[in-house]
Amino acid sequence: MTATKKTPRDAAAVRYRIEASDPKGHYFTVTCEVASPNPAGQIFSLPAWIPGSYMIREFARNIVSIAAACDGQPVALIKRDKHTWQAAPCEGPLVLRYEVYAWDPSVRAAHLDETHAFFNGSSVFLKAHGLEDVAHDVEIVMPTGPAHRRWRVATTLPEHGARRHGFGRYRACDYDALIDHPVECGAFRLERFDAVGVAHEIAYTGVIANIDAERINADVATICAAQIRFFDGIPGASSRRRKVEAPFDRYVFLTAVTGDGYGGLEHRSSTALVCSRDALPALGEGDRDGDRSSAYLTFLGLVSHEYFHSWNVKRIKPAAFAPYDLSRENHTSLLWIFEGFTSYYDDLFLVRTGLATELQYFGMLARTIDDVMAGGGRTIQSVADSSFDAWTKYYRQDENAPNAIVSYYKKGSLVALCLDLLVRAKSGGEAALDDAMRLLWRRHGRDFYEGGGSGIAEDAFPGLVEEATGIDVADEIARWAYGTEDLPLAELLAAFGLELREEAPQTTPTIGVRVTSDAGETRLATVFDRSAAHAAGLSAGDVLLAIDGLRIAPGRLDAMLARRRVGDVVEVASFRADVLRTVDVKLEASRKKVAVEPSGRSSKKAAMLRASWLTGTSRAKR
Repeated sequence: MTATKKTPRDAAAVRYRIEASDPKGHYFTVTCEVASPNPAGQIFSLPAWIPGSYMIREFARNIVSIAAACDGQPVALIKRDKHTWQAAPCEGPLVLRYEVYAWDPSVRAAHLDETHAFFNGSSVFLKAHGLEDVAHDVEIVMPTGPAHRRWRVATTLPEHGARRHGFGRYRACDYDALIDHPVECGAFRLERFDAVGVAHEIAYTGVIANIDAERINADVATICAAQIRFFDGIPGASSRRRKVEAPFDRYVFLTAVTGDGYGGLEHRSSTALVCSRDALPALGEGDRDGDRSSAYLTFLGLVSHEYFHSWNVKRIKPAAFAPYDLSRENHTSLLWIFEGFTSYYDDLFLVRTGLATELQYFGMLARTIDDVMAGGGRTIQSVADSSFDAWTKYYRQDENAPNAIVSYYKKGSLVALCLDLLVRAKSGGEAALDDAMRLLWRRHGRDFYEGGGSGIAEDAFPGLVEEATGIDVADEIARWAYGTEDLPLAELLAAFGLELREEAPQTTPTIGVRVTSDAGETRLATVFDRSAAHAAGLSAGDVLLAIDGLRIAPGRLDAMLARRRVGDVVEVASFRADVLRTVDVKLEASRKKVAVEPSGRSSKKAAMLRASWLTGTSRAKR
């Protein structure tokens, strides 16, 4: 690290000021002051991607103007590459002033209008090279005008002069921490609850009315408490630690409520969520202790997923992420563990806490199995390869994606299910995948931000599972995660008294496509490999016009096909670019879906195994 001049005791070596300077135009104005810049010329850069979303996003493209000054005099800035600038040598303090265009409504970047301001630090705070490990201060400035008088600040950035939820000065211990605490500003609705003695908040942004906030608080608190206890309320914790201890002192759910949105991004002590307005229960809607709608369970599953990430990926990391290099892709073949296992546990915690019934949970499993089996990509790409290629394939999906790739989220969750069932069955219920997760936490995650943790090597996981459970799963991991064979779900579920069966044979005909309807057109989005449409020569991008001379109105393709029979040959007219084409298509049966159901012939042992799995206990503990 370059030597720096001494600064006042209460001053950080790098200080930022961020102001919502033009909400109508969606511009933040940011200043970055370096007290003692590198005498050879201070280098600055903005991350190219944000942890948790594995795609190069080029956040620097949103910097629309930038200038530097020292003691009030302009300093030349040279752009070295797409996201890096170097200032001419000066003694300091060096001040950069730049404008950031913020009109991304996702959880990944920054968004600003007259109603609110949201930003991830990776989108707005330039990194001062050589000073990454020193304290970073940021002053969050309240916008001017009467429209913003009710605005507050929701973030887990530590206050350093600002009051809780107030504008003012905040401090991060280093640059990595600075960009790992997203910030929401606005007249949000704030809810509070405790889980295992830890303060939690939900900040709702958007138009919401009549939500049953008390019910949501209670349900989310149940999830949070269960996950805290899962990781740290265990035998073997150091005697100097409390038996149950969260890896943060406070946690905030920054929740943007929209018409039909869904998504989330994890951070070390908070998460940014987008959810549908209809997913949140209204006052008087259903029974407090039951009748949770599928939409609400989907929201609770999202909460569970992002909260579980506080341990699995934010602290338990692959070695490739320890530390992150935010200037380029960081490849790892282990996202099937970090995202897939998190996807397994998110819904499992709903049934373990009683928020979902067993039958609801079995329905969730069946839908995941259906989704994986629907894509031919599962026979071509392993979840390990899908993890490694996330940057170029999973996050850059095209019309052929279902035929060429597999989701490390969904199939990864099924790999976790299979490993869990296998370990439980082989150990007679005395060991589980839970034990491996806790070993990962103790060895690799618990002290990560205090300098005591380390990333997981690419080949280390099978040995960790065996160490934690006593069960050798190396061969299964090699076949299930690094191979492309279908998983032995039916066999493993049977040992738990569950039946994986196909639903009644489908008689509804199909041509094997996915379509989109826009501007009065029915356009092929995907043509599945080896489908009827594939055999007939239809392709993604073709605009479907008619079947047997009858116009295909938007949204009417399935209804038109339902009037035919499997095996019928129909004439399909379409446009490819501006050329009219007519082909004959032989209709095929829709793919059979599966169901997961308790077997009527399950043994007492199977019932015991199923109970211990769905409650999170072991036979030894029972």
